[in-house]
Amino acid sequence: MIKRRTMLGLGLAFAMSMAPAFDAAQAQTKDLVIFAAASMKNALDEAAANWVKESGRPAPKISYAASNTLAKQIESGAPADLFVSADLDWMDYVAGKNLIKPDTRVSLLANRIVLVAGKDSTAKLDLKPGVDVAAVLGSDRLAMGNVDSVPAGKYGKAALEKLGAWDKVKDKIAQADNVRAALLLVSRGEAPLGIVYATDAAADPQVKVVATFPEDSHPPIVYPVAVLKDSANPDAQAFLTYLRGAGAKPVFEKQGFTVLNKAASSS
Repeated sequence: MIKRRTMLGLGLAFAMSMAPAFDAAQAQTKDLVIFAAASMKNALDEAAANWVKESGRPAPKISYAASNTLAKQIESGAPADLFVSADLDWMDYVAGKNLIKPDTRVSLLANRIVLVAGKDSTAKLDLKPGVDVAAVLGSDRLAMGNVDSVPAGKYGKAALEKLGAWDKVKDKIAQADNVRAALLLVSRGEAPLGIVYATDAAADPQVKVVATFPEDSHPPIVYPVAVLKDSANPDAQAFLTYLRGAGAKPVFEKQGFTVLNKAASSS
């Protein structure tokens, strides 16, 4: 059973493992500030490092969190330059508040959601209609991002509903603030199963993929990116152009993303 203290401890550990939290008081106009979905960390860190080497520009300051959290921070006036969301809904939310430059918006990447377990787990599940995830969990819980706000959690709930598994498992969910925190619960053995992105599973050697959810069991997983309306930093567009180019493509593909790179104004 996952206790509140454990959840809080894992949340703190996750926060410490990510980039430092955004501090508006420390923001400098010359810095390129990027708000990006937590599941982007490995790929975006590498892409940013490569861009710095190739361009000679200063390293961007990247703040990772759940897309809903970042969208709300942008709405509250956090002075970021670029936003990378893990779903269309939260980019639409920011766009609806007139907080992006619409002509810069691009659907950059696609992803998949998977069911993961600890690397030594013997759990087996066939994710088809009628699957009983609750029976495999027993008295334990299924780690997921918040099912009402975190993109990976929303996708996971939609998939479980489509497969007819949600009603039996809905009272056995350990909801995390973002997908990487859900991954940590499984990685550290605090939850036997979790729903995360395929790219998250590939980034953590302590977990293994038990099964991949059918693509038609949930809405398409699309990562849109856009320059924010109030950004005056020319590096924002320059970095976005780099992310769309041949230099970044192998980095994204290595992490398990599918490169889309197409203009999209809304979902």
